[in-house]
Amino acid sequence: MSTVVPQHGLSVVVPVKGRVALMRAQLASLRAAVDRSPEPAEVIVVDDSEPADAAAHQANCREFGARYVTGPAHVGAKRNLGVERATYDLILFTDSDCRVSPDILEHHVKTLRSAGTSVGGVTGPTFVERGPTPANRIMRWSKLINDDMERPERCAKVIWTTATNLAVRRKVFEEVGGFPSESLDVVGGEDCDLGIRMTDAGYTLLCDPQAVAVHDHGITGSFATAGRRLYSYGRSEQWVCSVHPRHRRPVVNAFTVGTAATAVGMALAPRTGGRSLLAVPACLGLLVGMRAHRLRGDDRSRGAAAECIACASVDLMFDLGGFVAALELRRPSMLFTGLRPADAV
Repeated sequence: MSTVVPQHGLSVVVPVKGRVALMRAQLASLRAAVDRSPEPAEVIVVDDSEPADAAAHQANCREFGARYVTGPAHVGAKRNLGVERATYDLILFTDSDCRVSPDILEHHVKTLRSAGTSVGGVTGPTFVERGPTPANRIMRWSKLINDDMERPERCAKVIWTTATNLAVRRKVFEEVGGFPSESLDVVGGEDCDLGIRMTDAGYTLLCDPQAVAVHDHGITGSFATAGRRLYSYGRSEQWVCSVHPRHRRPVVNAFTVGTAATAVGMALAPRTGGRSLLAVPACLGLLVGMRAHRLRGDDRSRGAAAECIACASVDLMFDLGGFVAALELRRPSMLFTGLRPADAV
């Protein structure tokens, strides 16, 4: 970490790879926010794109007054490098596929400056914008995609949060060691890990529902895109559980249940004429139905029921990611556990 004494103000750190058009939109939103900042502010973009995209990012940074830094592949290491290069004592983390509200810096600065030193950071809600595709419409039901980002709208404080909209005191960030620079994948779980280490160190993560960011609808632009993201979420959750076992809780993983049902069905198949193998689709169907019912809430319409069933089916990719990660990490006990919710404070 940097040994330079930071100045009074706020530095925004944004990691990126590719996503030139999205990053440009984010830079435009950050420019408007910096112009309204009550304290000196800067934007630092940390990039490991291919040459053509890197050149485009550099040009956009020059246009919008941001600093461009070439960084490593791992998103946690990118953010750490951004903090090392930062000028100021408050740091806001956000992502390249998001856009911030014009008053976001005002809210984060006001909340952190008025809070006691036991408050290590402040997080605001991030809302996935509505998109034009059927997948966008259906995946809006997914709590696995939306809840963690939206939680700061309804909570006073959290144990951990996403780095789409998180402001921290630089001193606290450096004290707990920053983001991890290694994990199962180059992205995923590093923000949960940081929040848990901050709260375990005795610091509070406050929520400010007025400090708003918006996530591009491409996150759910197709079922394949949503499925890949959910799979990565499941993998990253298990990695966080392996690092912070105290924050695990019992969960029902659909693929753990399916594997057990398959084993039992195959063992009984000679006696049942193969009928016992029907237990596998029956178990998965029951789990999908139960999840769809929870997603649906009080909406009793047929359309909502159909959309929730479709959403719950895609949500199973989260379970698959967690199932595979538990095997990769050689932690069979994690086939039955997951991460405690961020609002379990």
